[in-house]
Amino acid sequence: MNEIVEQALPLWGLSGSDYHLIAARENEVFRVATAQGGVAMRLHRKGYRTDQELRSELAWMTAVEKGGINVPAPIPSASGEMLHVVGGVQADVLTWLNGVSVMKRFETLDEKGRAELFHEVGRQLAGLHNIIDAWIPPAWFTRCAWDRDGLLGDAPLWGRFWENPLLEDEDRQLFVEMRRAATADLQCLESSLDYGLIHADLVSENVMIDENRIQLIDFDDGGFGFRMFEIATALVKYRNERDFPALKVALTKGYQSVRPIDLAQLDLFMAIRAATYVGWNIERINEDGAEKRNARLITDARDLARAYLG
Repeated sequence: MNEIVEQALPLWGLSGSDYHLIAARENEVFRVATAQGGVAMRLHRKGYRTDQELRSELAWMTAVEKGGINVPAPIPSASGEMLHVVGGVQADVLTWLNGVSVMKRFETLDEKGRAELFHEVGRQLAGLHNIIDAWIPPAWFTRCAWDRDGLLGDAPLWGRFWENPLLEDEDRQLFVEMRRAATADLQCLESSLDYGLIHADLVSENVMIDENRIQLIDFDDGGFGFRMFEIATALVKYRNERDFPALKVALTKGYQSVRPIDLAQLDLFMAIRAATYVGWNIERINEDGAEKRNARLITDARDLARAYLG
């Protein structure tokens, strides 16, 4: 029994409902049974987001869902609030989305089907950005910024990747050089790049498919950022797939069929995205399997840094 869930359920009129833990990664997510079907209760990790940031996320998700993109819709509590703090833990409730991750569907498809899937994911990304740009956020709206400082500054959002403790000297020097060059490039380019609210974490686990319907989940890291960074995030973990060139073309053409974007800086943002994961793993370096994961993340970041610098 989870004491926080037990205390939170009555706030949404769900006293006595059955529930079970579905995911315990960055947040804890519980599936709560209701007469109308399941809903998702999220218990947010302490200290990661302020109440105002989470209310902003929920307002944003509501706007996206109303705009026609399939995302979990926030459910207000009995008092009309979207967010409650229970025992010092932030809690909210969302509609439940059925389906499987893109990666699970991906593994069942031939190359033609994989490309078609990525084309549709690209279309959905562009649609997400269109809806966001047409939306007027409330005056109190606040989210993090995946801008130049948030990616490459002295205190990047996901950690100082060039100081990962398991880096060899050669890789450390490479990442320092990549950071210097990428910072200089962004200083020159950023005023001309498409910038606005982005999901920022559309990896395979966060893109779900229910029959043929694409669904986007987990806006936890969403904020203001470069749209090319969004595309790089959707692509970077597939870079070792045999048909990656076709997947990249499919996703970007799908995006461009809905919304224009200049792809000239994709290599830059692929390198930056890969580097952020090296920083992200620093706080998780003592977890089970983290050393093996760290080696993989460093290899990916090394390859993409060299490609960008070359």
